[in-house]
Amino acid sequence: MTIFSPGLFKHPSRSYSIVGVGLLGTFTYRHKYKINQVSFSSSTPSSYYCRATLSTTMEEVKPTFDSDKAAVLVNELRKTFNSGKTKSYEWRISQLESISKMIDEKEKEIVEALQKDLSKPELEAFLSEILMARSSCKLALKELKQWMMPQKVETSLATYPSSAEIVAEPLGVVLVISTWNFPFSLSLDPVIGAIAAGNAVVLKPSEIAPATSSLLSRLVGEYMDKSAIIVVEGAVAETSALLEQKWDKIFFTGGARVGRIVMAAAAKNLTPVTLELGGKCPAVVDSNVNLQVTARRIVAGKWVCNNGQACIGVDYIITTKELAPKLIATLVNVVEEIFGKDLMESKERSRIINSFHFKRLVNLLEEDKVSSKIVFGGQRDESQLQIAPTILLDVPEDSMIMQEEIFGPLLPIITVERLEDSFAMINRKPKPLAAYLFSDDEQIKRKFVQNIYAGGMAINDTILQVTVPTLPFGGVGESGMGSYHGKFSFDAFSHKKAVLYRSFAGDSPTRYPPYTPGKKKQIKALLSGKLLNIMLALLGFYKD
Repeated sequence: MTIFSPGLFKHPSRSYSIVGVGLLGTFTYRHKYKINQVSFSSSTPSSYYCRATLSTTMEEVKPTFDSDKAAVLVNELRKTFNSGKTKSYEWRISQLESISKMIDEKEKEIVEALQKDLSKPELEAFLSEILMARSSCKLALKELKQWMMPQKVETSLATYPSSAEIVAEPLGVVLVISTWNFPFSLSLDPVIGAIAAGNAVVLKPSEIAPATSSLLSRLVGEYMDKSAIIVVEGAVAETSALLEQKWDKIFFTGGARVGRIVMAAAAKNLTPVTLELGGKCPAVVDSNVNLQVTARRIVAGKWVCNNGQACIGVDYIITTKELAPKLIATLVNVVEEIFGKDLMESKERSRIINSFHFKRLVNLLEEDKVSSKIVFGGQRDESQLQIAPTILLDVPEDSMIMQEEIFGPLLPIITVERLEDSFAMINRKPKPLAAYLFSDDEQIKRKFVQNIYAGGMAINDTILQVTVPTLPFGGVGESGMGSYHGKFSFDAFSHKKAVLYRSFAGDSPTRYPPYTPGKKKQIKALLSGKLLNIMLALLGFYKD
């Protein structure tokens, strides 16, 4: 290999980058030289070349992951899947054990990556990311054999004698596109389900959380079977290249706008999708509640949970005009108890993910008729990407803060005369991923469950519904489609194949033409469901 020295082209007042192309070898970067407006070729062998012209900027061009490379990747994974390797119980268990080992051995590195990306406090990172992924993995290891067993089902008289079962078979080669707010757990959780179901997997982590994305790429390569489980890093170009391929399932976590793009791409190949999106998750607070407990649980579901950057976090509160002042006072006390009086100095909250989202949140606060509604908080520091926990009272329903998902530390409180009036307000908006009610009134609870449309609910708490593995987690309408967690994750990446078993006995001539009047009577008798008619038909009573 020929090595070029950048020192040959140094200028005391300019910096240059070397970009070289190896035509026969494998290079990480392409290097280009531009000197004094003169192009020249080096005297290197024909297998390598460089060109040079004037350049005053440092440029490093990484090799692109384009559609062709994505196609090669998918074809290789499909070969692995078609070999039957991923279908065996032993392979699935070995990969799940590797994930469990990876989480245990690399816990410190995971926490550090989450700190770099989101400034997540260590305990929050452990509870919401590491523990969630570890619990999903342990459950799959414990229950996998049971999940894989064919499910015996009853058959009908029309197929007598027979037996039947439902066989869960892997879908094939699947794509998991993850998100940035819980970049570790929301990447691994669906991957655990895909592996448990016996699929080959490509994981595309979010580039908005680069430290976690890089860590996942390295750790998956180190711990997992590289012939069947791959991480592809990158941004829009890489994701677009992946979406151009034919997959057997696409699992996407993110916003509705990108969700539509994913669904449109999947439709070209009739690829099934699971979309985990979001929405404006309401919390309705009745006047008969324990205010202290209610406030603590709302604070946990808003600011403790990634500083409001959670798809299931409380987006806004609806309560009565009479209760609102007491609720606000209690919320303020709890916020200051947890985060301290100087909210901007607290180390117990994650930061806003980036400047774009910081400015988006500030724009929501500074909208006309909204900024004057702040009753608590509102402080901000763009250099630290921090906005204090902020409470607003009775912002206009047509304001941006009440029309789009907030996804940040801003909490509007809307007041109504009667608590039941909140139901119509919630149902006027797109169906949320979660809805919460705080009440001791059993009738209100029943009405809320029956009349509010949402992906999931919690009564007298927030967000904890996602920790129950026997409950499906997923949206409805604009908050998503499909569900996962626990066995629902296994099911999300499986096809339920119907299998009917028959012997060569019991072959009735009734099913075959010609259909004489007697045969027709016999068929009607068999299908009638009446025991006497069925017995007569089986005994051959109906004849021409």
